[in-house]
Amino acid sequence: MATLLLMQARGRVTAAEVASELEVSVATSRRDFEALSAAGVPVYPQSGRGGGWSLVGGARTDLTGLNASEVKALFLLTGSAMSIDPGARSALRKLVQALPETFREHAHAAAAAVAIDHTKWGEDVRDRPEWVTELQNAVAARRKVLLAYENRDHQKTRRLVDPWGVISKYNIWYLIAGTEAGKRTFRIDRISAVESSEVAYHRPDDFELNREWWLIVVEVERHRSLATATILINSHLTSALRAQFGRHFEDLGLDNDGRALVRITAPMPLSIAEQLAGWGAAVEVIEPDSVKTHLARLGAELMQRYAIADMG
Repeated sequence: MATLLLMQARGRVTAAEVASELEVSVATSRRDFEALSAAGVPVYPQSGRGGGWSLVGGARTDLTGLNASEVKALFLLTGSAMSIDPGARSALRKLVQALPETFREHAHAAAAAVAIDHTKWGEDVRDRPEWVTELQNAVAARRKVLLAYENRDHQKTRRLVDPWGVISKYNIWYLIAGTEAGKRTFRIDRISAVESSEVAYHRPDDFELNREWWLIVVEVERHRSLATATILINSHLTSALRAQFGRHFEDLGLDNDGRALVRITAPMPLSIAEQLAGWGAAVEVIEPDSVKTHLARLGAELMQRYAIADMG
């Protein structure tokens, strides 16, 4: 967004100028130009002496070169930064004021369509589900969608919902939507089909995506954190363990031998044991005994299945 505002103010800029101004690398500034172009913003490069990147139409004091679809694409791409970067929030506000008034509603709707949560919930990063973009567009357009959905118990349903917002939690994607039964959250990778409609809906006036998502996270983690274990691990491995357990990881400092003392939580002792089993002897469980018991059982089962027969 800062790159775009520099182009708006100066008409033409080079990657080196942007890198110096924004204190980033030249490679990063080039990627920013490419991202703007991919989002539909009318920017183009000029080679040779005096070249650089420019907005179509040259130096201007507004961005009237953007059409409605380009505005939506741009704010879907960058709007989620508003929740994590005050500078981006300020830049987006300025950009909205630079837009033609008829486009401002599109910009506000698109910017509020997506939220980012970088905290891991103990799962591997997944590929982006194919329905994310269509659902983002439906949120921005305030149009109902028909979902074909399979829940964790493998029950399949078809639901007409009001898509209120899309969330990426460590690249696990969720949809918050209004339904006949009230607010519901859907994992997008469990959606097998999306049918967009032209039926409009009204999102509640007091709905704020980041706040609503935080309330969901607090409730989910209250149920997920019913068991606690204290473990010792070599200090150079704590970052990997933290990445695995995310918000359920607490660093308690070092013991007398220089090992890290860590507290982790999960829904039940078995869940902790299952997630620690792959660490082998790299971790030592101090307490509780229930986690130790589960680890011992898991180890015995693995030994029984995979032990090499005595060839003597």
